[in-house]
Amino acid sequence: MLRGDKVGLRARHDDDVPVLLRELYDDVVNSSRAESGPWRPITPGSKDPRLVVDDTAHGHVPFSVVELAGGTLVGTATLWGIDNHNRCAHIGLGLLPAARGMGYGSDVVAVLCHYGFVVRGLRRLQIETLADNAAMLRAAERNGFVREGVLRSSAWVMGEFLDEVLLGLLVQDYRPA
Repeated sequence: MLRGDKVGLRARHDDDVPVLLRELYDDVVNSSRAESGPWRPITPGSKDPRLVVDDTAHGHVPFSVVELAGGTLVGTATLWGIDNHNRCAHIGLGLLPAARGMGYGSDVVAVLCHYGFVVRGLRRLQIETLADNAAMLRAAERNGFVREGVLRSSAWVMGEFLDEVLLGLLVQDYRPA
């Protein structure tokens, strides 16, 4: 398990799947804001890649996020779009509603940065998030990410186009906690 100050990132367990399905992916608004496509229901027992890990997919590393104090599942974290030639990847995370506002997001980003830069030897990490996602912007910037641009009206979410913010962090600017 990778450890931060408050959270640990571990492999996905079978017991995690029903919780993630119920609390993250069955929520139409939350799922629509987190995914790059339209919401669609996930059939229980399906092999949907958002829930079930394919250990042969090397460009995508999903984790379950647990609080260190009690081991309770609090969300998901992903290093995705891993490009070993250009040594870059994207960061994504989703916290269960009850776990939001507790500082877990910043800690998850910090642990993913450690994994990307130290464990994987990457040179650049990138985050794309909706411009109104203040919590993700705060978590990224607390970890040294720099706003590199705004993708105007680039995300169709629940009946409207929203701006996305592109943030990047280079290994030479990475400052572990």
